[in-house]
Amino acid sequence: MPTAQHEGLHRIFRDNPELYTRAFEMIDIKLPVPQEIAVIDTDMTEILPIDRKADTVVMFLLEQEERHIIITEAQLRESEQKVSSWAHYISYAHSKYKCPVTLMVTCADTGTATWARKAHPIGLVDHPSLVVSPIVFGPDNVKAITDPEEATENVVLTMFSAFCHVESPEVNDILKALDHALHKVDQETAEALADQTELGLGKTKAKHVWRKFMHASAYRFRSESAREYFAAAEARGEAKSILRILDKRGIPTDQAFRDKIMETTDIALLEDWIDRALDVTTAEDIFE
Repeated sequence: MPTAQHEGLHRIFRDNPELYTRAFEMIDIKLPVPQEIAVIDTDMTEILPIDRKADTVVMFLLEQEERHIIITEAQLRESEQKVSSWAHYISYAHSKYKCPVTLMVTCADTGTATWARKAHPIGLVDHPSLVVSPIVFGPDNVKAITDPEEATENVVLTMFSAFCHVESPEVNDILKALDHALHKVDQETAEALADQTELGLGKTKAKHVWRKFMHASAYRFRSESAREYFAAAEARGEAKSILRILDKRGIPTDQAFRDKIMETTDIALLEDWIDRALDVTTAEDIFE
């Protein structure tokens, strides 16, 4: 089932179906004009021992009951393994919904964007069975939106701008403009876009900047108790990720270690431990 975050996005695009098409127009690509938009389940796992989840999957409902799927993904670096995931997303959605599927990828640097835009063949070199060719948003074709008034006019485009310029010195100004814009829209829309922005920023310094804006803004949490609840939930999620990584890597952990991880509430520290969990040879090395 779609998460609460995706339900929030559903409300945004349902009420403002032109937002997605305007994003593509920014890079001179014309999409069919939707009559309605639905944000659908991102789980594409089927009965497979592989985690297959796209970032966001949106269905355009067109005239005469026609449909079109838009899959959006954030990509931080070149990865041929990710091409396999993209191929799975596209083929799964096409098989399940029996309609055209478009893959949109946002990249934070021009090199990755250039790589992602290439045609990625699967099969024989001279006769591939499948070619993955995404539409790519990157810092080379998406402007940095730093003007608060422009951000207010194009709030979703400003969110994409932050994703594409997350490694740029301008990202703080983009986020400041986005924060200004979110104060101008209704609270439900602001909350959904604020959450989507945090996810899209990934494990970057900009994410910590964005959190400061969210904690200081009324649209993010309605009360101090709500802030504490969501912070605790986020910490639990990060802690579980650490333990899952170690378990998947076959790194032994005892109960005392697991308790220490689960009792930690410092998000920045937990994020650092997640990075270390990918490389350590013993569980205790995480604390070094």
